[in-house]
Amino acid sequence: MTDRRLHHAPRRRRGGRLLTTALALLVLAVSGVGWIYLELGGDIDTFGADGLSDNRPAASAYGQNVLVIGSDARTDGNDELGGGDAHDIGRSDTAFLLHVYRDGRHAVAVSFPRDTLVDIPPCRLPDGTWTRPRTRTMFNSAFSTGETPKGNPACTQNTVEKLSGLRVDHTMVVDFKGFAALTEVVDGVRVCLPNDVYQKDLNPKRATRGELLFPKGEQTVAGQRALDYVRLRHGIGDGSDIGRIKRQQAFVGSLFKKVKSDGLTPTKLLPLANAATESLTVDSGLGSADKLIDFAMSLKDVDLHDTTFVTLPWRYEGARVAIVEPEAAALWAALRADRPLGARPAPGAPPTATASPASGAGISVAVLNGTRTRGLAARGAEMLRAAGFTVTDASTAPDQTHPRTLIAYGPGQKAQAEAVATHFTGAELTPATTPGITVTLGRSYADTPSAGTAAGTPTATVPPADTRAADEDPCANLSYG
Repeated sequence: MTDRRLHHAPRRRRGGRLLTTALALLVLAVSGVGWIYLELGGDIDTFGADGLSDNRPAASAYGQNVLVIGSDARTDGNDELGGGDAHDIGRSDTAFLLHVYRDGRHAVAVSFPRDTLVDIPPCRLPDGTWTRPRTRTMFNSAFSTGETPKGNPACTQNTVEKLSGLRVDHTMVVDFKGFAALTEVVDGVRVCLPNDVYQKDLNPKRATRGELLFPKGEQTVAGQRALDYVRLRHGIGDGSDIGRIKRQQAFVGSLFKKVKSDGLTPTKLLPLANAATESLTVDSGLGSADKLIDFAMSLKDVDLHDTTFVTLPWRYEGARVAIVEPEAAALWAALRADRPLGARPAPGAPPTATASPASGAGISVAVLNGTRTRGLAARGAEMLRAAGFTVTDASTAPDQTHPRTLIAYGPGQKAQAEAVATHFTGAELTPATTPGITVTLGRSYADTPSAGTAAGTPTATVPPADTRAADEDPCANLSYG
């Protein structure tokens, strides 16, 4: 029977929820021993899938995608650790999507700033009804849909799938109850601060600066100090959530390096595995020890040097964060096609120019699904809208046996059709006698729904400052502003 108990993180421990999950998976991957089944079997909490959308992206043969959600709720005793009301609603404060490439060695983790303005699709409420779609709503409000103490992970998953066009294979909700124990079991993690940090930086409501919590430079943190580090926002850079994401990414990379370099003895493995599973709530597809270990073992060959952290391309829009296009669309297209992102420039080097799908400003397009894959027209239409095109129709083509994507264009519209073609790898252009541009999506798009040009597929344009390798210097690129 599905256990719907959700464990969430206290107000005090906002930020960095990906850390516990990342370590948990690494622990399970390097263990792979039979006796651990007995220890894990009774501690794995799951949530149901009755709130997932009926209109999901098609499953892909290219790699796998794991959504990690960090909850800011205070249920199950977390309020005692960090303050706050145990009956308040569940909120997500950190989320990222981990794409593990088909080769099993490379991975990209895309972080979502919590204040990003997104479209939230219909989501299930506790009484079984569904909400109406919401536009330009903060990303973290998806988890709060229904305003329950446990939160709504299915709504966040629906939102990520709608935004990215990627099917989420697994979703995990993480609390911080076991985080202190995890960092202590590994004897601390090396981190770096760009400047001194005082008590007032951790608690801006303090009247005085207070004591020095972290001196500038490298140091080892564990337990409460590790918690303080990953939730710290003020007093560094511009004090933004974007800057905190960067330090959380640096923490995960440092954590991975520590575990891989030290190894795990049997005496450390058991308490580490216990602490990890106590902080996880997973979808039903990972709801048993054998499923969780099998999944973790599928990640065992992922290399630190080939693991990249990326923040969804963004810009400030008042007090909120807006998604930058066409960079974001190119990022998702690359991951859908299981393509590596653009190479990271050397430290201090200027950004290199990369090809991007063309802007759709002022161009109207009709999108038809020329295959039997459900939802393909909606996916293509959403991608084009994100790039600025006006989509006049998204429906099914009379012929559903198209092997390749076809773009028909009216008199004088070839240049506009070529701009549309940059979003569909291998698309064929054909002139028509009637005005208008119509995209008929073929099997090639269903199998590899990526942006591209006739000259080749573009790489995602990701700002160098928002890209980080897992094995990067822990003192490099720690804050924005």
